[in-house]
Amino acid sequence: MYVRSFADSDGDGVGDLRGVIDRLEYLDWLGVDAVWLSPITVSPDRDWGYDVADYRDVQPVFGSLADFGELVARARDRGMRIIVDLVPDHTSDRHRWFVDAARSRTAPQRDWYIWADPRPDGSPPNNWRSTFGKSSAWRLSPQTGQLYLHSFLPEQVDLNWWNPEVRDEFDDIMRFWLDHGVAGFRLDVAHAVVKDRALRDVPADDDKDVLVDLEETYSVLRRWRGTVDAYGEPDRILLGETWVMDVERLARFYGRGRDQLHLAFNFPFAFSPLDADALADVVERTLDALPQEAWPAWMLSNHDIPRMPTRMCGGDERKIKCALLLLLTLRGTAVLYQGDELGLEQVEVPPDRLRDLADRDGCRTPIPWTRGGGWIDPWLPLGDTARNVADEWRDPESILSFARALIRKRRASEDLRSGTYEQLPAPEGVWAFRRGAATVVAVNLSDQARAFEGHELRPWEGVVLE
Repeated sequence: MYVRSFADSDGDGVGDLRGVIDRLEYLDWLGVDAVWLSPITVSPDRDWGYDVADYRDVQPVFGSLADFGELVARARDRGMRIIVDLVPDHTSDRHRWFVDAARSRTAPQRDWYIWADPRPDGSPPNNWRSTFGKSSAWRLSPQTGQLYLHSFLPEQVDLNWWNPEVRDEFDDIMRFWLDHGVAGFRLDVAHAVVKDRALRDVPADDDKDVLVDLEETYSVLRRWRGTVDAYGEPDRILLGETWVMDVERLARFYGRGRDQLHLAFNFPFAFSPLDADALADVVERTLDALPQEAWPAWMLSNHDIPRMPTRMCGGDERKIKCALLLLLTLRGTAVLYQGDELGLEQVEVPPDRLRDLADRDGCRTPIPWTRGGGWIDPWLPLGDTARNVADEWRDPESILSFARALIRKRRASEDLRSGTYEQLPAPEGVWAFRRGAATVVAVNLSDQARAFEGHELRPWEGVVLE
């Protein structure tokens, strides 16, 4: 859930926690088990919450800690859990830690961040590039003459995870939110928290792995797992943003299956085309690579990438339903980005309404609750509201009704909840697999009718056989 664009309770054009509380009935009706909230902590919003200025309070535009406590309690009453976004890789440059660190080379929290002297010619200490803007990842701090590392915006300053004080602090931050009732954390940039201590240049043919000390990153993940597991409840989880495109490397973030991440997002799957061979290949390789007790996590959209109904499906309702059918029947946890259940498409945001420096506004536009939107002057434009909650709720043939029926089927089926996965022989363009002992899923991802086990599958049609 991108909170800013989910539901606005007070008419200021910005979604808030009270809006989420007001829409819990919708989430319950849909069949949601848990809600991952995009960052709700205090931020100057250069990167819309991912530049944190205070990890222990709620951004005022979203509400208060009291509102958050009510959300946790109300959601739990409906059998839902709340997961919060935690940003351990970097802070805002306005965080009090960095304000102190930038004062002098001997400041108490100087070593909480990554600093380096410029080369003799004044250039940065290495060739690392920021993700945003693709310019140098180093910025000069004039107060001290050293440069600090920022893997994203200059206002997002990388923390030094070699410092034990930083590790202790984040243990306390996790405990703060666990004590407030969260079920766990979605960990931003979980794959790249600990940077290479020697600050070595990235070779021209490297994929940036040298920037990260992977073994030490795994050590941090194990520490976080211990912090969460100490709370004892089986539904406390760590969900990692593991933005890697190699499934073998992805599998390593699970550790031995019970000692690092509980779930790691599979970006190779998310970026695959809606093609039977391509998707089946990613799934097969992922399941082969995962440790025995590990559990996959699948998603097709999120707040950083163009929406699945446009990117994969070209707005075609048949294709959107096929994508949802696959997402919700694979072995593993399925994560829907708000609006996927409606078939909500990417919005072309006019230049004068753009808010995000990395051009991700088109996937972050508000949820249309009615034909017309149901918002007053929203922070981003709504786009086409033909696909909206009110109309689709009433239409038994809608994408929303289709998604809800799939979730209900998944909840009622032991095979679909936890059964094994086995790919089955199928005609060209058809992806078919068995789940558990007796459930078969077959999806025709082609423009031609195909026959499968006595069933005629029309183009872009799927079935679940029990």
